[in-house]
Amino acid sequence: MIMTDIISYFQTLDQHPLQRMAFLVGGLLFFWMLEGAIPQLTLQYKRSKLRHAGVNFTFTVIHLLIHTLLAVGIVLLSDWCRQQHFGLVYWLKAGVGFTILISFLLLDFFGGWLVHIAEHKIPLLWRFHVIHHADNNVDVTTGLRHHPVESVLRGLFFFAGILVSGAPMYAVMIFQTVLVVATAFTHANIRLPGWLDKGLSYVLVSPDMHKVHHHWKQPFTDTNYGAVLSVWDRCLGTFAKLPFADIKYGLDRYYPNERDEDFVHLMKSPFMKQPKDLPATAQVPEDLAKVIPVTPEVPEQ
Repeated sequence: MIMTDIISYFQTLDQHPLQRMAFLVGGLLFFWMLEGAIPQLTLQYKRSKLRHAGVNFTFTVIHLLIHTLLAVGIVLLSDWCRQQHFGLVYWLKAGVGFTILISFLLLDFFGGWLVHIAEHKIPLLWRFHVIHHADNNVDVTTGLRHHPVESVLRGLFFFAGILVSGAPMYAVMIFQTVLVVATAFTHANIRLPGWLDKGLSYVLVSPDMHKVHHHWKQPFTDTNYGAVLSVWDRCLGTFAKLPFADIKYGLDRYYPNERDEDFVHLMKSPFMKQPKDLPATAQVPEDLAKVIPVTPEVPEQ
């Protein structure tokens, strides 16, 4: 009965934008307050936390507007898969539980890990993803700091996940709801007990695990691509550890760190001439090159 009620709720959640927004806003507010209670770092904002949040929230609003439009395509594609019995959940004749599992795994793979690594490996895509990495003060507001072009790209990869999995709308909505909360959680400037963060990272992307990805130097920038589940990084050789005390946010090249809160420049940057227009995986320093492609293992504190 409980499972039936859950499926019924998420099956029509796409028709209730205010309820969906409540998950997003609720997650942001919760972790915003938690940042004040158990901060991991004392962040050095250019002006203030509110000014920094204003820049990131502007990107977030644009991202949400784009994905509101893409939601029409998500519904149509999911319905088409159902009508045509196209996708793994139909080919395997999966029950409800297995359908949720298959959909979650594939949506997380395509819409999380695969699109993310593509943005690091392909120079043109990296130009747009730089905007996310340029933030020198990673906190809960950084999660949806995406250039509009990246927002569209992420939507296209998400479409691919639906097509391959055949995910019905209730499975899509379950994943997206978890994703928005997970995005806030992994970017939040919060300090968890070491044993808890490490334990979580065996299954989920934990805050400290994702902060390694935001370290300003390679090869660590090019690790820990996962969105919700850590399984892809652990299984595909892109998982890395780095003591949190050694992490520094921003970029060592590609974008001037002093302009990480300049909204207009951030929007224009991908279209401007860039003297070092290289994928983030290029020119790995020799002393760090040995860390990849195998899983980087840096001693923990």
